Amino acid sequence: LHYPLRRQRQMCIRDRGKSFTHPALVTYVMRNRAGICRLGITTSKKIGNSVERNRSRRVIRAAFFTVSEEISGNWDIVCVARSRTKWIKSTDLEKIMRKQLCAAGVIPSKEKKNP
Repeated sequence: LHYPLRRQRQMCIRDRGKSFTHPALVTYVMRNRAGICRLGITTSKKIGNSVERNRSRRVIRAAFFTVSEEISGNWDIVCVARSRTKWIKSTDLEKIMRKQLCAAGVIPSKEKKNP
């Protein structure tokens, strides 16, 4: 379960949080004390018209819902759409998002430890 982030909090996370970039998606993460996981999605007019921006948001939201089951802890996550986001499928974006969130420590890595 996730909750939406307010615009002011999104700006704070972009200034102070860790960032992870990819040509299709930029992800900012920061721990919170709210006890919940919150998601913010940003799409600028550089992405395209309203139809393309809304598609980008839908794709990011769909990818996040599949990844959100693995998230451990309380995090604020801001996803910024890039120009490639509108052309990519949610399954491809899910792989990119999972890789970024693993690097951030939001999702525990699945590496097996050698005894």
